[in-house]
Amino acid sequence: NIVFMGTPEFARVCLQALFESEHNVVAVVTQPDRPAGRGKKPKISDVKAYAQDYAIPVLQPEKVSDPDFITALTNFNAHIFVVAAFGQILPQRVLDIPKFGAINVHASLLPRLRGAAPIQRAILDGETTTGITIMQMDAGMDTGDMLLRRPVDIYPTDTAGKLHDKLCQIAPVALFAALKQIVERRTKPTPQDHSKATYAPMIKKDEARIYFNMDTRQIINTIRAFNPRPGAYAEILGKDLKIWHAIRLPLKPEEGPGHVRLCPKFGIFVTTADAELQIMEVTPPGGKKMAAAEYVRGLK
Repeated sequence: NIVFMGTPEFARVCLQALFESEHNVVAVVTQPDRPAGRGKKPKISDVKAYAQDYAIPVLQPEKVSDPDFITALTNFNAHIFVVAAFGQILPQRVLDIPKFGAINVHASLLPRLRGAAPIQRAILDGETTTGITIMQMDAGMDTGDMLLRRPVDIYPTDTAGKLHDKLCQIAPVALFAALKQIVERRTKPTPQDHSKATYAPMIKKDEARIYFNMDTRQIINTIRAFNPRPGAYAEILGKDLKIWHAIRLPLKPEEGPGHVRLCPKFGIFVTTADAELQIMEVTPPGGKKMAAAEYVRGLK
């Protein structure tokens, strides 16, 4: 019997795999509904949407330390808690409820990139490898002993969206392997080397702003890391454009950073600290995503 805790699409993939397996998902815990969009209407999480479709009981505590929530959680008599991108740190009192404790499906190769945004940070930091770690949870933030790790290569063309999808493919496989070890009582937990830990704090919108005095590699990593959400952006000719795709040109420009050339056939060219960038795809303010060349042709 499993209580599953998670919130976004990455967690929904793991929940669906569990629900369709021989395991019994007795309840789901997810974040409370939050206002979203221009109308600020309450939006339910991907995990809650799936749970409602299949009549799985749903708990949405504002704080997991709430005594009423802990009582409700205890009453499900779960053997184990499975956690994936839940969004709150579980106190030891909660971790001690099930017989086999709680395991976490984390989207990095721990101890690297502990925290809330390991997928975006892996790309932003220029990592070439990441993966999935299944760990036995303790009261720290992603500090528990590791049960298994599954690596994934990050290609230069991978955006956060593409990397997310690759990790979603292997996360359920890694989760089932860990659950099998637990059921058969043959786990071999490996302590993390805390001296090698790096961190992946929640993404802030101002991190998505591009300045053209940055080096080109950093700019391209920023574009990749914030695709599809929230979208990297830069001021070009007085307007903030979201930039979805750009490539580095091999020529060393003579002009300083921020020099803009517009080309109706090939798009927008901007000099950076060390090269020239060809911007291929943009979204103008209030507009739709389009080829940069199409945007240039529409300018007066």
